[in-house]
Amino acid sequence: MATYLFLSLFLFFPHLYASFSSSVSHSCSSLIQFKNSFSIAKDASFLCNGIAGLKSYPKTNSWKEGTDCCSWDGVTCHHLNAHFGRFESLLYLNLSHARFVGEVPSQVSHLSKLVSLDLSSSIYYHEQFTIDKHALEGIVHNLTEVRHLFLDGINMSSVNPHVFMSLSSSLRSLSLGGCDFQGKFPKNIFDLPNLLQLTHLDLSMNQLSGQIPRSLGNLLQLTHLDLSHNQLSGQVPLSILNLTRLEDLTIVENSLEGSIPDDVTAFPDLILLDLSNNLFNGTLPSWLYTAPTLKEIDLSQNQISGHIKEFQSKSLESIWLENNKLQGLLPSSIFQLLNLIGLSLSSNNLSGVIELSMFSNLPNLKYLDLSYNSLSLTSNSTSTVNLTSLLLSSCNLSEFPQFLKGLKSLEWLDLSYNRIEGKIPQWMQEVGIDSLRYLNISHNSLTEVEQFPWKNIAFLDLSSNLIRGNLPILASTINIFLISNNSFNGEVSSLICNASALQILDLSHNNLSGKIPQCFGNLSNSLEFLNLKKNKDKLSNFNLNGNLLEGPLTPSILNCKGLEVLNLGNNKINDTFPHWLGGLPQLQVLVLKSNHMHGSLCVNSSKSSSFFSKIQIFDLSSNYFSGPLPVRYINSFKAIINLEKIGSTVSYMGENDHGGRGFYTYSIGIVIKGQYMELVKIFNMWMIIDLSNNQFEGGIPKVIGKLNLLKGLNLSHNNLNGGIPTSIGNLISLEWLDLSSNRLSGTIPNRLAELPFLSSLNVSENQLHGNKGLCGFPVSKGCNIIEPPPPNVLEKDGSKSNFAFGWKVALIGYGCGVVFGMFVGYVVFQTGKPKWLVNLVENQHEKRRKRKSKKGNRSNR
Repeated sequence: MATYLFLSLFLFFPHLYASFSSSVSHSCSSLIQFKNSFSIAKDASFLCNGIAGLKSYPKTNSWKEGTDCCSWDGVTCHHLNAHFGRFESLLYLNLSHARFVGEVPSQVSHLSKLVSLDLSSSIYYHEQFTIDKHALEGIVHNLTEVRHLFLDGINMSSVNPHVFMSLSSSLRSLSLGGCDFQGKFPKNIFDLPNLLQLTHLDLSMNQLSGQIPRSLGNLLQLTHLDLSHNQLSGQVPLSILNLTRLEDLTIVENSLEGSIPDDVTAFPDLILLDLSNNLFNGTLPSWLYTAPTLKEIDLSQNQISGHIKEFQSKSLESIWLENNKLQGLLPSSIFQLLNLIGLSLSSNNLSGVIELSMFSNLPNLKYLDLSYNSLSLTSNSTSTVNLTSLLLSSCNLSEFPQFLKGLKSLEWLDLSYNRIEGKIPQWMQEVGIDSLRYLNISHNSLTEVEQFPWKNIAFLDLSSNLIRGNLPILASTINIFLISNNSFNGEVSSLICNASALQILDLSHNNLSGKIPQCFGNLSNSLEFLNLKKNKDKLSNFNLNGNLLEGPLTPSILNCKGLEVLNLGNNKINDTFPHWLGGLPQLQVLVLKSNHMHGSLCVNSSKSSSFFSKIQIFDLSSNYFSGPLPVRYINSFKAIINLEKIGSTVSYMGENDHGGRGFYTYSIGIVIKGQYMELVKIFNMWMIIDLSNNQFEGGIPKVIGKLNLLKGLNLSHNNLNGGIPTSIGNLISLEWLDLSSNRLSGTIPNRLAELPFLSSLNVSENQLHGNKGLCGFPVSKGCNIIEPPPPNVLEKDGSKSNFAFGWKVALIGYGCGVVFGMFVGYVVFQTGKPKWLVNLVENQHEKRRKRKSKKGNRSNR
């Protein structure tokens, strides 16, 4: 990766001067032709410079015609002895991570003497480059001596996989990961005699579906198999037991089910087994306990049941069995696995009493997770093992375990959801004093905390305890600080601003009072979430939902360039509409309801066309706005008009977002079908406009019919007149429409009856003529009847409802990092440990894929 192209060429020539000179000359000419056939993307050095921190340069600059190619950067010539009068040139070409402009050059297929070809693209690049159909066919047909072929990351969605049936019989390694192959796995593709010598096969990160073909068992020489991240289903064929030379078996994240094939003598050479994130059931296979060379087992995130039996093999280094249905006692052989580095058994049904000091028998143990079982843990002695990660959430602990005292290098500690009372003991200050980065002691019964001594702490969660007193002083390294649902009191000290790396701050549901320190403005470059809901804040120009804020808004909110949700509802803000909010480029949700805002929403500036282009929820209800409805704004709602792509494929706003924001999902309270509801999550496709309970006048503009993704429209309780425009019939996604309590007249348009999803219509308290076409399904069973939401809509357990997500009375906090204006509410945690958060503990928690590095694999080829 230290070169502009990550380019290495290795040429080997016989030690005969005439033929050597001729061969070199011919090879140099071929390489010049190949070089001239492609161009390199300008940002091709991104990986080297940006990620690896290396200084890259284009080595092909030294490839000049008329010079000796053996002297070119990246080209090495070796003299080989002749055998039986035959003299060959062996060419190894590695262009991995190079970024061709457009397509892979077809001239690569002209290098017929290639023994190894690596054109794999990096997964860090968002766009893939493609390969011409004829170029791929040329590679397959012309490279008759190729032994290793790596084409990962090249878009082959339009390529028929059967093209690979003509591959060279000399092929040993075939890697086609992330090539966008689609459709069912070709059943007979592994029946070809040309592939019976294959040792490495990688088809991961495609869209292959259906069952794994039985013919896979014909690849008797296979040592490495990776079919991860596809859509494979059904059972693993028993023929896989034929692959007795397998060292690496990885089929992660598919929908495979049934029992794992079992034979007591299976896979005698297996080193790595990773079948995580599937639907496997049954018990653990018998060969798992006896495989003599097995080092890593990962069967997490399945439905495997039964007991864990005694391990006979002593080679195991990591065991990942979390999130299954395993039960019974922990086998005693676990404490004899002297090479064990990582053990994760969380979220099972394991039971029994475990003395934590037993793990001191494992001198190499670094990672231990026993959370969420039915275990009873005892701790009578100090640890002598050098653990760096210890997770004991929901383990029935009533005090801080004595086992912790010896953990001087601890980086990650989770004691949440236990029964620990009182205060944090003094000796805890010595645990990981220089190393601890993650500490979660939330959901206990702690009543007191002292200052925290950990110098490198990045994540601290004290939420849902009984802690009283002033806020603790934070270390400058803190990224995430959560203390919601306690009894902290007093003011927020300006010392909190010393935490210059702070990203998420949740102080909600405490007894804090006084003013927010003005130095909060200094955190604008880092702070992304701020939650101060339900304290005793008396803030003059700090805008929070559900407080008693007064006075006008300030354009300082524009400093929050990444702001997506702004909720200033339920205050006493006395101001005209802040048009400048349209300058927030990422704003998706704007809630200003229930304030004292007034004036017209009319905009004269032509620049307004780009304002609010990503808005999805626009709630100005229960104010004193007047004048006509805002036509210019409606025209600029590109996300609702379906002109602005919603840049996310996830279900809820805030999930899996960058910069840590995936730790929360956004929430909001809004009127849906006449009922006020607090959404614990905001569905990503939820498009709502509520301008009700104001003093808007004039007609409903025809332009409103452009909002074809709109789910709900509420214009009730205004002074609107004229007719209902027929363009409303274009709102094909509309589910509820409330135009009640206005001065509308004329006939209700027939087109409303044609809207396929409209289930709630209220046009009462107007001067409209009836329309029999609106009676009955799908609108309502009778005219002037509004169907209430289904009874399960307000279920608190997050179960499914007609709206495809759970409901719960809550508000979620969102912040932008400045002292002016943020969305504030109640924090909702996602279950599990988000990947971005795990990365806070740098190398320690890379517990999987240690052996999957492409760079590491290829260094041995």
